[in-house]
Amino acid sequence: MDNADNARFIVDTLAINPLDPKELITAAGLFGIWGILFAETGLLVGFFFPGDSLLFLAGVAASSVAEQIFGDGVSLSLPGLLIGAPIAAIVGAQLGHWLGAKYGRRMFERPESRLFKTEYVDKAEFYFKKYGPAKAVVLARFIPIVRTFLNPVAGMLGMPARQFFVWNVVGAILWTDGIILAGYLLAAQIIKVIKPEDIDHYLLPVIVLIVLISVLPVFLEFFRERRAKAKEAAAHARTAEAEARIVEAEANIVEAVEHVVEAATQQMPAVSDQRPGQVYGGGRTNPQQPGQGYDDGQGYRR
Repeated sequence: MDNADNARFIVDTLAINPLDPKELITAAGLFGIWGILFAETGLLVGFFFPGDSLLFLAGVAASSVAEQIFGDGVSLSLPGLLIGAPIAAIVGAQLGHWLGAKYGRRMFERPESRLFKTEYVDKAEFYFKKYGPAKAVVLARFIPIVRTFLNPVAGMLGMPARQFFVWNVVGAILWTDGIILAGYLLAAQIIKVIKPEDIDHYLLPVIVLIVLISVLPVFLEFFRERRAKAKEAAAHARTAEAEARIVEAEANIVEAVEHVVEAATQQMPAVSDQRPGQVYGGGRTNPQQPGQGYDDGQGYRR
């Protein structure tokens, strides 16, 4: 390759649209995909890369119909994708976690701009606290922007490196290999539905569909949590209703006991409160006064 060819290659590389996954795959190849995954998950400046659609089209580029879609000479190694993509995502996320643990919130103290917004950090922190460290690290892989900022946020909030590594590996494999295999397996079906020369016209809707599918686990988790909260609220309502019935039953029992006591009191004979020495009916006197007799009513004094 002479100097003119080198210059042309450099110009073509610099002219790549970083938001076009098809162009990225065609120009950057396997190593470029690894680098983009590393940057998106490990560097704050890489949050705008099209990770989901890039992985899907990379799977298509590893299939038997790759050249029909991307052009002659474009074909990626499926093993290289399935092994290298998760490794790049894992290493990038570990770097992000380390940076967050080392520099803390200072890492996010920068002026608002079109690229960087503090709401991205707030959203990542929200997911971390809402779902807990382990679940947040896995689910964040399927949410654009959040998967970039959650890694340093996890380090900033003190998630242990070992615990982060375990769930980082799980999330990276599910995300990268899952989407790559989806593109690889569906590639032949795409060609049947869409002509290769028209693939560019349908690329944007396909990318939107890929993004929706990739965030499906988050929606499932959201609906599962809502259903759990509804069940919990119903259980609290049933408990409150049962407690109200118990209180009502106790009140009825107390009222019944009061009625019984009142009825028993009315039927008991009156108790005399007369003092010793007083005369009872029939002419008798109270015999409780010591040394005194009483009239028995028959003329005899006793």
